[in-house]
Amino acid sequence: MSADQRDVDAIVQSLDLEVIDKNLFRGHTPYWEAGRLFGGMVAAQALAAAYGTVEELHVHSFHSYFLRPGDPDTPVIYDVDRIRDGRSFATRRVVARQDGEAIFNLSASYHKEEDGFDHQVEMPKVGDPDEALKPEDFGMTPRDFLPRLWEIDGIPLQVRPLTSPEDWEPGVTNRGVWFRLNGTLGDDPVLHRLLLTYISDLTLLGTAVRTHANNFDEVMAASLDHAMWFHRDFRADQWLLYSTTSPSASGARGFNLGHFFTVDGTLIASAAQEGLMRDLSRPRADER
Repeated sequence: MSADQRDVDAIVQSLDLEVIDKNLFRGHTPYWEAGRLFGGMVAAQALAAAYGTVEELHVHSFHSYFLRPGDPDTPVIYDVDRIRDGRSFATRRVVARQDGEAIFNLSASYHKEEDGFDHQVEMPKVGDPDEALKPEDFGMTPRDFLPRLWEIDGIPLQVRPLTSPEDWEPGVTNRGVWFRLNGTLGDDPVLHRLLLTYISDLTLLGTAVRTHANNFDEVMAASLDHAMWFHRDFRADQWLLYSTTSPSASGARGFNLGHFFTVDGTLIASAAQEGLMRDLSRPRADER
């Protein structure tokens, strides 16, 4: 087994939650998590816990809040509240806890698949992933580009940014990156949605941060909330364009939107996130 496939398998295994009791689950994190628990992992596990209480339905949207920093060395307990079960929709609420305190909560809506109207926005005009830059092309490694994954031996993601970090300029509010899981996955659509949830938190907040700072060392940044909408079926082990923009930053918060497209231009999911953004070069009001 290659290191890449092993690392992908580690993510997949972390999404196979332990059932403690009815509506109660325990999650463990991959080996590379250190310091602070990655928000995308908590969101993906919370969504997995909610999935453990529904049948024949798929999540079409979720909305969540990050409440406290998580400890990667401590298991996370996920408590699912079965808010409603209808004929076409089901609603779940999940509270993630460590040491008895809530660190994250999520509300998810599930929908029975059905036919209906269809339209979508056009994918940005960008080159194919094979034509895009690799981090190595501008003297970086995938770990440099995705510092959250710096401990991984093989790094489970291939990354193709649309522009070099050297070309990033203050005031630019649009970013884009091609992602693909290095390993292969089965055909379970639940797993692909969980893994996209994980991926969706990797670069979204950075869109607002990079509009004002050269790197995260200049900013105190943390995700405050996260929402996703799943539009169409997809595979997370094929190339996906994550096109992001930051419509606004104010009050020490940055707002970000993202759309996921397949290579053929199909819009498969959207995400939104607001994050804390404090300029470290500027003293806070309570420090003056």
